[in-house]
Amino acid sequence: MSNSTNKQFLTDSCQKSKERAGSIHKLLLACALVVGIFIMSLGTDLLPRAMAHSVKPQPSSLPVLFNAPEISGLDHWINSKKIDSMKELRGKVVLVDFWTYSCYNCINTFPYVQAWHKKYAKDGLVVLGIHAPEFQFERKLDNVKQAVQKHGLTFPIALDNGFKVWRAYGNRYWPAFYLIDKNGVVRYRHFGEGRYQETEAAIANLLK
Repeated sequence: MSNSTNKQFLTDSCQKSKERAGSIHKLLLACALVVGIFIMSLGTDLLPRAMAHSVKPQPSSLPVLFNAPEISGLDHWINSKKIDSMKELRGKVVLVDFWTYSCYNCINTFPYVQAWHKKYAKDGLVVLGIHAPEFQFERKLDNVKQAVQKHGLTFPIALDNGFKVWRAYGNRYWPAFYLIDKNGVVRYRHFGEGRYQETEAAIANLLK
């Protein structure tokens, strides 16, 4: 192959390499654009949600789940006098919160539950914290009281060391929320963390 041919071959090869590099660069930019559009379409679901402070109730479409079980068997009421029966709470919206104080997921929900209590108690919401221990040391009243004070919880709390109310609800999770309407019917439930805006909207709907 002559020198001129070699030079032409090298020139053509360089040109093709530049074209391939340009194509790859354009492809990468296109992929980045598609990924960016996808992330933007998801909105704030990828970001930690701030606590909702103003939720407008929407037309209620909450299902009728089941009649709220009785709460007999609870002991050692904290922040409240003893509540003997769900009948005492008729006309109120009740949020039953099953939790235990060493549960990391439960602790993460405390600021939201406490905020709902402060915001909606005057409108007829009763937050009922039912402490159902996962471990033996969580059965001790003094330990529960210390946790309540540490986290600044001021809503009514009672101990369910015998898991009577836990079993009555057929519950299996910490934390677990059951929202009861003014007629004593469970209309909403959620297990675990998250869905704070949805839960607050359900509270607002049942209170209106």
